[in-house]
Amino acid sequence: MKKIRGNFKFDREANKQKIEDIKIFIDKNKDRKGPLMPILQETQNLFGYLPDEMMTLISNKLNIPLSEIYGVATFYSQFSFIPKGETDIHICLGTACYVKGAADILDDLEGRLNIKNGETTPDGKFSISETRCLGNCGDAPVIEINGRQLSNFSKEDVDKVLHNEGDN
Repeated sequence: MKKIRGNFKFDREANKQKIEDIKIFIDKNKDRKGPLMPILQETQNLFGYLPDEMMTLISNKLNIPLSEIYGVATFYSQFSFIPKGETDIHICLGTACYVKGAADILDDLEGRLNIKNGETTPDGKFSISETRCLGNCGDAPVIEINGRQLSNFSKEDVDKVLHNEGDN
């Protein structure tokens, strides 16, 4: 019972102000040279991901084919098409972390949350993704939860994360 990209319902009413904000941002930036990247970045900043509805809006406002916009957005790993969970977990799979068991931690999280790398649980509580280096190799394995690093993380620590939703 995982949610993949197409299963998330975008709520226009709940996002009414954000939609207006992105329209204003597009209007202010559409005539500058190379407006697409900053507009995609601002869209992701506002919504936490790139909703299909906003991709269509950007396409219409900039008069750029939707396929071209998706081509740019899928090229850069900074962009996501899936909303992040309330508890956004990044597992470092850089060499030091990998050698010290980070892949097993990722496997454990995937199995227990019933989602894969890059996905979000259906209830929107958790998302997991791998990253390559969090710059703290001496304390491997390292994970990041909602922007906060946890060092020397082990499979035993997974329970704390799942039960406290990252506030441990």
